[in-house]
Amino acid sequence: MLLEQHIEELRLELREAIDPVERREIEIELELARAELAVITAEQEGAIGAEPPF
Repeated sequence: MLLEQHIEELRLELREAIDPVERREIEIELELARAELAVITAEQEGAIGAEPPF
């Protein structure tokens, strides 16, 4: 599954979630997926290096 698809599915799940605990879990997973996508995009654009800092 593509990361973008996963993010979209999480957004849809979040919209339908009623339980506060479930909503928070989905929000956290969505935040992590968005951060991962941001890192991948930055690496592809050369904004950050893909090499570890050590």
